[in-house]
Amino acid sequence: MSLPRYPEYKDSGVEWLGQVPAHWGVPRLRFTAHLNPSKSEVRQLPAETAVTFLPMEAIGDDGSVDLSRERTLADVAEGYTFVRDGDVAFAKITPCFENGKGAIMRGLQNGIGFGTTELIVIRPHEQKLSPSFLHYLFTSALFRQAGESTMYGAGGQKRVPDSFVRDAVIPLPSMDEQEMIGSFLDRETAKIDALVAEQERLIALLKEKRQAAITQVITKGLNPNAAMKESGSELIGKVPAHWNVLRAKHLSSFTTSGPRGWSEKVGDEGRLFIQSGDLNDNLGIAFEEAKRVVVTLDAETVRTELRNGDVLVCITGARTGNVAVCERLTETAFVNQHLCLLRPNNLCLPKFLALALKSDVGQRHFMVSQYGLKQGLSLEDVRDALIPVPPIAEQNRICEYIERFTLANTELAEGAHHMAAVLAERRAALVSSAVTGQIDVRGHASVEAA
Repeated sequence: MSLPRYPEYKDSGVEWLGQVPAHWGVPRLRFTAHLNPSKSEVRQLPAETAVTFLPMEAIGDDGSVDLSRERTLADVAEGYTFVRDGDVAFAKITPCFENGKGAIMRGLQNGIGFGTTELIVIRPHEQKLSPSFLHYLFTSALFRQAGESTMYGAGGQKRVPDSFVRDAVIPLPSMDEQEMIGSFLDRETAKIDALVAEQERLIALLKEKRQAAITQVITKGLNPNAAMKESGSELIGKVPAHWNVLRAKHLSSFTTSGPRGWSEKVGDEGRLFIQSGDLNDNLGIAFEEAKRVVVTLDAETVRTELRNGDVLVCITGARTGNVAVCERLTETAFVNQHLCLLRPNNLCLPKFLALALKSDVGQRHFMVSQYGLKQGLSLEDVRDALIPVPPIAEQNRICEYIERFTLANTELAEGAHHMAAVLAERRAALVSSAVTGQIDVRGHASVEAA
């Protein structure tokens, strides 16, 4: 889409804003809106009045608001941030602020909400400032970059100060023009968001297709005409008649997990320490991102040393069941207590064992093993996984097939990721250009309306 610029511009006097259309105002926000309205407005309401409750997770990066949580006024009147329908709010804490987490408050229970104290709330003055225009300004990359430079605090507790918002110089067209810009961005960002959603659906579909392909060849092989037999496992079903079905412990010469209590060391010293987060979704290990530890080389340490060909399974935490195979190890590395290490014997190729555990059959076994109140997997749970076992030569052909399939699948997924990123950049540029007057959407808006 190619849109014209305004015929005449002037200097806003603000570095991050630059030039704005000559007929636009450039007031400080405090003259056009009220910052953090007082909850005294609702103190006269009955204590049992239902209101919407808004923890940080209820505010989306895309301007959405989850209105499903409700509390009584008595429950939230103290210690929470007050909002009403029509207010504009955004997160002031890192990284939520940088990610553009914020929204226009609409549809609140009884028109009232209370939420996290990490929100800054702005109530636009009627006849001066449109909530839609203000929301897009707050989520624009230019405003957020300016806000980042004022953040105070340390690490993950950095916040944008209220004073930055109160004293911010904002671009201000007429109310009619603000409404045109808001409507234009509603329409155009919705189109872009729909295209991004298509790419995300494609990525999810490709992931499902890869998982289905792995499960199919790991349990049925590459020959569709092969004679089949019952495996004896409902999870696996039928397998080729010349295959065996063995537990992982019969395919491993050694199984262990890492010790507790090793001290982490920052920098390039020490030994690599492989943890759950270092296992990616494609059976790989991110050695370059792994932390390092200072270790004493004793019998306990040597037991947990990683070797090329070892298979790792995450046995605790959010990534339980994730699988990787160690390849291209170039220096000494150890595993932590959240990983199970299996060292395959001569009955099974490392890549084939990893693929079998990564397949739907392996993942369902892990899921069933965690049923009830049990947290994570034990080493015995991993050892007990049933694995379809073809001859080694056939295992090798299956691994090569999946590698080729995965390569093609990954290229398509990377293309979809790239397209989604390009669309996100285009969306951000469009929002920033529209709210700062670098493009003139008035003619386009009127054509669409007609």
